[in-house]
Amino acid sequence: MQSLLLKLQADVEARKRPRWDSSATVRSALLGGIVCLAAFLLGARAAAVAEGSTPLAGVRAAVQPAGMVDLQRVEIERLKRIYANSARYGIPADLAERIEDIARAEGIDPELAFGLVSVESEFNHRAVSPVGAVGYTQLMPSTARYFQPGIRRSGLFDRDTNLRIGFRFLRTLLDKYKGNVRLALLAYNRGPERVDELLRQGIDPDNGYVELVMRKRKGKR
Repeated sequence: MQSLLLKLQADVEARKRPRWDSSATVRSALLGGIVCLAAFLLGARAAAVAEGSTPLAGVRAAVQPAGMVDLQRVEIERLKRIYANSARYGIPADLAERIEDIARAEGIDPELAFGLVSVESEFNHRAVSPVGAVGYTQLMPSTARYFQPGIRRSGLFDRDTNLRIGFRFLRTLLDKYKGNVRLALLAYNRGPERVDELLRQGIDPDNGYVELVMRKRKGKR
């Protein structure tokens, strides 16, 4: 490293001119920057070796703020989940990404969101039920208009719109039932009015839907 520094400095001297030359000044500044960077890397390497870590780890720690490293780690974990769910459910990575991101934005556990979409539509954005529920999350147009007034049935075939409204509906039900996932899912499937009516009568509203979603949540067929 010392020989490299001497060579760079000698090169700077050799490129000096008797009169002022802007291009030479720029080149000298660049070379000076390289010298400084080389010295910095040498110091970082020495510090890393002294601490018993790898030279690369020492340099990374020196030049990357802790917050940036944390953000990179979070993003790597996010991408791992996206591609794992893409493989688990046999769906495109971009769809897995939107389910993950929109579920989190709406306050829904992404694993629960995947289970819901799997049961409701089998990840078919064109799915339509016999009673007229539409898209990935099988929204009734009347329910969708409660969350987005004026939306048309055709708009529910849009991927992001359908996922956003469906997950927001589920979030509303989770709030209504104070975080009770079982009752929220039953209300999503049977309607909150029907679930409330059965509960008032002392009747268990369970119809097997919750168990199906939970099984799909784990990627099981």
